Amino acid sequence: MREQCIRAAALGLVAAFLLGASSGAWAQPAPPVKPLSLDEAVQLALENNLGLQVQRINPQVQDANITASKTAWAPMFGGSVTTSKRNSPVNSFFAGAEDKLVNDNIQSQVSARQLLPWGGGNYQVSWDTSRSKSNSLFNSPNPSLGANLSFSFTQPLLKDFKIDSARQQLIVSKANREMSDLDVRQAVLGTVRNVKYAYWDLKAAQNALKVARQSLDLARESLRNNRTRVEVGTMAPIDIVEAEAEVARREEAVIVSENTVARAGDRLRTLIFAADMPDYWAVRLEPTDQAVSDRRPVDPEGAVKTALDKRTDLRTARKNLEVSDVNVTFYRNQLLPDVDAVVSYGQTGQGGTKKNFGQGFPPAIIGEIKEGYGTVLSRMIQPDFNNWSIGVQVSYPLGGGAAGANLTRTRLLKSQQELQLKELELAVATSVRDVARQVDTNWKRLEATGATRRLMERRLESEQKKFAAGLSTNYLVFQAQRDLADAQYSELVAILDYKGSLIDFETVQESPTAGGASVAIR
Repeated sequence: MREQCIRAAALGLVAAFLLGASSGAWAQPAPPVKPLSLDEAVQLALENNLGLQVQRINPQVQDANITASKTAWAPMFGGSVTTSKRNSPVNSFFAGAEDKLVNDNIQSQVSARQLLPWGGGNYQVSWDTSRSKSNSLFNSPNPSLGANLSFSFTQPLLKDFKIDSARQQLIVSKANREMSDLDVRQAVLGTVRNVKYAYWDLKAAQNALKVARQSLDLARESLRNNRTRVEVGTMAPIDIVEAEAEVARREEAVIVSENTVARAGDRLRTLIFAADMPDYWAVRLEPTDQAVSDRRPVDPEGAVKTALDKRTDLRTARKNLEVSDVNVTFYRNQLLPDVDAVVSYGQTGQGGTKKNFGQGFPPAIIGEIKEGYGTVLSRMIQPDFNNWSIGVQVSYPLGGGAAGANLTRTRLLKSQQELQLKELELAVATSVRDVARQVDTNWKRLEATGATRRLMERRLESEQKKFAAGLSTNYLVFQAQRDLADAQYSELVAILDYKGSLIDFETVQESPTAGGASVAIR
């Protein structure tokens, strides 16, 4: 009795399992579906595409380079404190010491200097103080206090006046910043183009899968009809083999098309989604835009003018030419002699403990006067304790130095860039005209393949009617089905190529159209 209960429970569990499996309770849940329009796909790519995120860092790097270039004109502050002591043997009666001569010194200095951002001039201001003490009887003041304020200004008159290395570097950094913006713009245009290509690739692959399944359904229907005819005795059993082979062939086509849809979906996914989003690989993309085949007129000549003005590669080449002009100006300036006007001015003050000496020799110290730093500063601002100088410094390397070689090299590079720009302009005009022709050609292909598909539909319908009347064969019906499927695929390819040529025509006017190759739909 117990064994019967156990057996019954086991059979119940097996039955429950089979019932659940047959009803789909144990089946894998369907992946989430993401309806997606073309505009939504482009917006997601602009927000999440990793390649764009990498490219957008470059302008920030160039901003840092500009900031670094501007540091050439930042004021430089400095200071120092030095203490020293020197013990010297007494070698003369006039040393003022008996055993050894001792000198203690403390010096401090604060200075500021700056290269000015105009004219190439630079200035330097320094303030230094000192205190020295000695055991010599003849030193006065002792200890001695001193302070000096000095200012100097150097102005280039020829070399480095119009442009110097700091200003050249800043101009080049700003040009690189503008070119990095052009690179970002080109990356955005390229990414948008790739997203549009991937979007229509997925749409075409899904439509191709529908065609493959429709073709498989036609083959299966033919197989069912043939089996019915065999059962009623109007067809030989051997004729079913051809229908079964055709079903197997078209099942393979469905499997290949399903793989193509998966690959196209992954390609679009990697372009538009953030890699850390939930269900990154699980979500199934469902394009909602329809591949409307309205003809779009194109203006090749107007597109060429737009491209010559807006193409990012042309604008980058012209910006490089501007940089070369700056370099030519800089190296030509470096060939000039160094002629600098130098102006300096200083004030000096002194104080300390002054000794009053009496008569005789060696004189006796009869008193002293102490003067602190206040006295030093008051004396320093008096017009009697100043110094100034004005002069001109001239230097010139014999043979021109490295600047001559750099100037020759830069001029050659500029000539090369000018030729390359002309070559690029010609290539741009040619590519724009070629893409415009592709738009018209692909539209004509689309019309032709559409007409072919409609004729193949009529032909299949005719063959099926003839076969039902006994006036055709399995082979002719299957051939008509294959021809219809081929015509449908050709029309899908033509639609995809027309969409791609329109995408290229939009892109080629602002950016090169490298990349964006379509996924094969068969």
